[in-house]
Amino acid sequence: MTGHSTDREQRRITDEEAFLEERFDELFPICRSITGPGLRESLDRLSEWIPLEIEGVSSGTEVFDWTVPQEWRIDEAKLVGPDGEVYADFDETNLAVLNYSKPIDRRLSLDELRPHLYSLPDLPEATPYVTSYYERNWGFCLPHETVESLPEGEYHAYVDSEFVDGELNYGHAVLPGESDQEVLLSSYLCHPSLANNELSGPLVMALLYDRLAAWDERRFSYRFVLCPETIGSISYLSRYGDHLTDALRGGLVLTCLGGPEPRLRYKKSRRETALLDSTVEHLDEYGDASFEIHPFDPSSGSDERQYCSPGFDLPVGQMARTVYREYEGYHNSLDTKAFMGIDPLVESADRIERVLRTFEVAGYYENQYPYGEPMLGKRDLYPDVSSYGEWADSTSEFVGQELSILNYSDGTHSMLEIAERNDRSVRELVPVIELLRKKGVLERLPETEPPSTAEYGSPTDE
Repeated sequence: MTGHSTDREQRRITDEEAFLEERFDELFPICRSITGPGLRESLDRLSEWIPLEIEGVSSGTEVFDWTVPQEWRIDEAKLVGPDGEVYADFDETNLAVLNYSKPIDRRLSLDELRPHLYSLPDLPEATPYVTSYYERNWGFCLPHETVESLPEGEYHAYVDSEFVDGELNYGHAVLPGESDQEVLLSSYLCHPSLANNELSGPLVMALLYDRLAAWDERRFSYRFVLCPETIGSISYLSRYGDHLTDALRGGLVLTCLGGPEPRLRYKKSRRETALLDSTVEHLDEYGDASFEIHPFDPSSGSDERQYCSPGFDLPVGQMARTVYREYEGYHNSLDTKAFMGIDPLVESADRIERVLRTFEVAGYYENQYPYGEPMLGKRDLYPDVSSYGEWADSTSEFVGQELSILNYSDGTHSMLEIAERNDRSVRELVPVIELLRKKGVLERLPETEPPSTAEYGSPTDE
């Protein structure tokens, strides 16, 4: 039986890896930015695997303290040297041009050209990824070894791009559950031809959508959001911030989920004690999954900075693996599929799914018979014959867990706290929780944050 189960699991992993390989190869060559055709094409492709509703925010729209910029479109970019050699070519790599570059068609000397060349002296073979979204500039990105070898003479700098009044696009989908309360999974689409720092998040999200859709039961509804980083999440919050404030019970920003690092890094929400923060800490402490846990830091990161901004302060953390700014290929051409890997994406999805499954049961419950202990025997929750020494250890332990769960399920103790009082993982208590719910003596509360007090009324009200 175990062998057959292992075989099925291996087939599942193999199928998922093949799925991710194909999706990556489709998405990687597309020139993405915070607006424009590449972003829309990427959203369209991803909507084949996640049923995204794609919306737009018009250029010039004020979104809180920001303004949606004009849409950027680019067809061609080349830097041709005095020897006729092409030193930078958008057709060969879309990293070769400054992202959001204004159009240019000029002949100029090497000295005039140098301020418009971007390279990485410490990584001489890599082409950097450089942007200028909100100021009109132009330029080319080249390996530093190429820059160092440029001959003197006249260069032809040509960028065929334009700025138009268009829109910024994002996509979202909701996977409904028993409750209208939501869990957010958010990632970004705006980087061209970067693997770990761009496609790992959306690809893991696609995998998670497929897995969560197959769950037999979902306590929460799950909201999936793909948008350009920063301006996209700010635009999304300008439309859906009030809804998220009311409905959201937890969320994760997915970023940099591939690469060689063995553990996932969890960055806490701004609250740092939200139930999702506690869930990750619990899983790490009790060995269900190993995480490197960091406090919230608004000085770096991804869209959790927007979801956790003071006006919203949503309970949204961040999941990463090989983390931005901490690996050699960050924001340059060394960030490839070979570096990111496909296996790490499946492993990251496994661990995030474990977090979400645990979060489903980690909240607050109420004992439906709180005055004295509920009579377990009449519900087949207690042995028919009770005699000291006759119970098997497992029976005694199971009944003890039942009584502990019922006693502390007063709406003020989360199931995480109850599990820790029993010195065990909450995942070990799932069979007990589900049995008590089935028997009608335990009910999940709609809120995952505790009320100030538990109010049952008086015994005479029953």
